Amino acid sequence: MILALGSDHAGFAHKEMLRAWLGEQGHEVQDFGTFTADSMDYPDVAHPLSAAVAAGAPALGILLCGSANGVCITANKHAGVRAAIAWLPELAALARQHNNANVLCLPARYVSAAQAQEIVSAFLTTDFEGGRHQLRVAKINS
Repeated sequence: MILALGSDHAGFAHKEMLRAWLGEQGHEVQDFGTFTADSMDYPDVAHPLSAAVAAGAPALGILLCGSANGVCITANKHAGVRAAIAWLPELAALARQHNNANVLCLPARYVSAAQAQEIVSAFLTTDFEGGRHQLRVAKINS
């Protein structure tokens, strides 16, 4: 699977770990930055990543910042993006199952590297249930 990945400075270490780990899992990762731990503005990464996901190439993205709030708010400004914050694997799975989330937002300051892997794994291995949820997702996009 091709995935978009990006973070600000607070999420940089987790992003780098996830980039390597996802590659080991056989995924192709498009890294939208940041490329150092130097302070930077999260919208500079979240906007380009979200625009790519909104265009469908790649279909799924992962964003990280300290709390995940900033990148999530920014990502959801893009029509067609359904970004969700998850700090537990169950929340990531529900975001996919019920909301067809296509961007996962991780709070790097509040999850360990191992937890981040578990959350990303749940996000990537859970399918959208459709059915009654499809009507709700359609209303998000209207």
